[in-house]
Amino acid sequence: MDISYNWLKEYVNFDLDPSQVETILTSIGLEIEGSETREEIPGGLAGVVVAEVLTCIPHPDSDHLHITTVNAGEGEPLQVVCGAPNVAAGKKVMLATLGTTLTFSDGTELKMKKSKIRGVESFGMLCAEDELGIGESHDGIMILDEGAVPGTPAKEYLHLKEDTVFTIGLTANRIDAASHIGVARDLSAYLKYNGLGGEMKYPSVDSFDSLYTCDRNESCCADKSAIEVCVKAANAAPRYSGLTIRGVKVGQSPDWLKARLLSVGQRPINSVVDITNFILQEMGQPMHAFDADKIKGGKVVVDFCADGTKFTTLDGVERSLSSADLMICNESEPMCIAGVFGGQESGVTTDTVNIFLESAYFNPVYVRKTSKRHTLKTDAAFHYERGCDPLVTVYALKRAALLVKEICGGVICGDIVDVISNREAVTPKRVEVNYARMESVIGKEIGADTIKGIMQSLEMKFVEESAEGALVEIPPYRVDVYRECDIIEDVLRIYGYNNIELPQNVKASINTGMKPDPEKVTRTASNFLSAAGFNEIMNNSLTKSDYYSKLKTLPVENCVMILNPLSNDLNAMRQTLLFNALEVVAYNVNRQISDLKLYEFGHVYFHDASKVVESDKEALKPYSEEQHLSIVISGNGTAGWRNRTSGGNFFTLKGYVDMLFARFGVSASNMEMVPAPVEIYSEGMTYMLNGKEVASLGEVAPARLKQAGLKQKVYFAEIKWDVLFKQIKKVKVLFKELPKYPEVKRDLALLVGKEVKYSDLYRSAFGCEKKLLRSVSLFDVYTGDKIPSDKKQYALSFVLRDDEKTLNDNVVESVMNKILKAFEFKFGAQLR
Repeated sequence: MDISYNWLKEYVNFDLDPSQVETILTSIGLEIEGSETREEIPGGLAGVVVAEVLTCIPHPDSDHLHITTVNAGEGEPLQVVCGAPNVAAGKKVMLATLGTTLTFSDGTELKMKKSKIRGVESFGMLCAEDELGIGESHDGIMILDEGAVPGTPAKEYLHLKEDTVFTIGLTANRIDAASHIGVARDLSAYLKYNGLGGEMKYPSVDSFDSLYTCDRNESCCADKSAIEVCVKAANAAPRYSGLTIRGVKVGQSPDWLKARLLSVGQRPINSVVDITNFILQEMGQPMHAFDADKIKGGKVVVDFCADGTKFTTLDGVERSLSSADLMICNESEPMCIAGVFGGQESGVTTDTVNIFLESAYFNPVYVRKTSKRHTLKTDAAFHYERGCDPLVTVYALKRAALLVKEICGGVICGDIVDVISNREAVTPKRVEVNYARMESVIGKEIGADTIKGIMQSLEMKFVEESAEGALVEIPPYRVDVYRECDIIEDVLRIYGYNNIELPQNVKASINTGMKPDPEKVTRTASNFLSAAGFNEIMNNSLTKSDYYSKLKTLPVENCVMILNPLSNDLNAMRQTLLFNALEVVAYNVNRQISDLKLYEFGHVYFHDASKVVESDKEALKPYSEEQHLSIVISGNGTAGWRNRTSGGNFFTLKGYVDMLFARFGVSASNMEMVPAPVEIYSEGMTYMLNGKEVASLGEVAPARLKQAGLKQKVYFAEIKWDVLFKQIKKVKVLFKELPKYPEVKRDLALLVGKEVKYSDLYRSAFGCEKKLLRSVSLFDVYTGDKIPSDKKQYALSFVLRDDEKTLNDNVVESVMNKILKAFEFKFGAQLR
């Protein structure tokens, strides 16, 4: 939200510079995200000074150029070649000195440099109005008053203004501050409390009644009645106000109005539309102007249209309406999407003569749903969907009508139409407050008088009052204040959080948390991966459902769909972290960063339509949410002058996953390995424990890579963090001293059937010997010459150690024989 410093000063009395205002606004909760000083003319005419023409002679090689010498106020006179017909000795002019950058009225920029014009050196330029950007005239140079003093900066002579524009980072609840009057109210409250003045200056509309009385007898209104209003959707439009003005002349807005709008980034359109935009920026009330001659039947109807009704908006797009879209209609057709966007046919143009001004209070829920449904983000919708002031509609109409009369002429026809169809929605809220309780929450005894003073400066009215507290009526524009705690927050904003001293003693209750701490475990995993060279990524949980359209493992039917998506690329909640990871890889590869090691902690979401919703309490039963961890490796490695960094592969990825498990005392070897889904992985495996999937990893299938526009291989692992965490909770990782006694290593070369897996042998070995056996590893697999076609050879390495004594050969042989017999019995293994 952009707020102009100069514009702000029109509504509140203060004598503060922009930096002081910036500090105050931030301290009272209107955080200034940035500020920018803007000149009335780009560059502020820096380098342009008043000069006096001392001599002026014709140029010897031109019939229209003159060679002049000018006094620029200091130093030696300057020689300047000028082609203006009105240049003459003794004239006071504007001189652009060397190095000055001029912005012409048409936007062209020109930097002054020393130059030769037909052989004569020129040290600047004598400027016309359009060359200074202050007018359109180019008939000759700008001639100043005789009293102009040479050397005076143009900015000072022309009294050019500069403005500071604040960018306020509004929170969603503070829509009351999304206007200049809204910000002025808060600033005024702070200044009043601190004794710095700050009286509010609301724009006066007192002259409206007298103008209206005069207009009633005008001939253009004698035979034409005002536009009628009928509100059929009472809940969606609690208050609707309107006014008819006939005989207006629509054209360009005056300079002051254009300047106001441009100062906050609003593009001027025409005088009537600019007035409605001015009212929005001034007091936060959206307004809409209709061409009254295009309102068929002379009647405005506020109602819903049939589902599927076609309607063309101002941007020329034909839209299909929903039966839940509130519309402003005439007697036969819709004219405007209420609170969101106008229609192409009923808008005000330069040919418009009669207008109908709309100032309404629409139900925020209806506006927000319609805005989302049609993906229309407008200034009006921004205000309406957060909640406008229901009591300002008539005041805004009068203010707009006075501006229309001043700028466009015309006469007011009929009374202001003000239809209040839902009295409760426009009735100010009342809140009971207790001063002692407020001070308890504040943490400091600031006194009842201080609390009352701040509340009154915030325009809260005291309906009833006692020594202990009061019944307070909340200003209707404060849509975020419902409870006593909301008022406490407002009091603290103005009083100043920094004025609440920290107590010397802090009282707190000790709460025992979950062990192990989930956040601590997550941080440990993040630190482990970061230390291994991985970079953490964070992605949006919203994705496009097209990713799942051809998957059977993660069918699109299981996606949690968004009812009002911002776009088709963000129309579903993700079921896996894979597609986000591939998007990140593609983004980096497209920017010449191909070697990547990434990880992400994120949530995934599922919808199971097969689950039956039995009652309202079980309404969320078909939906589930899980936390996952993804690990990604991609790239071919990089070559250096000393060595080459190897790229990623399946076993590298598996090694990181196994090491991560081991870091938390969870052994991957105790899990069952089954093939991973081929539609996700071209080669991969899934870790299963007690029938539950813990993780899956492998090389991403080409079809998935194609979806992301990738050609290089990507190795991806996805860990179901919630499942893994349950295993982590069962294990207590302890540190112990290094073993004192040596390890003994033995190798076995076994001939086994092709169906036998290494994981089966691994579990069997540890099932036979749990005390002395420390590790089992596979270091060779052989098939081929001298090996039967239905067999393969495994070469296994076994490490044994006794923590209490040194192992002797008899014990070692006994253990190895036991393991070998188990292999022979269970798997038909033969010793080679």
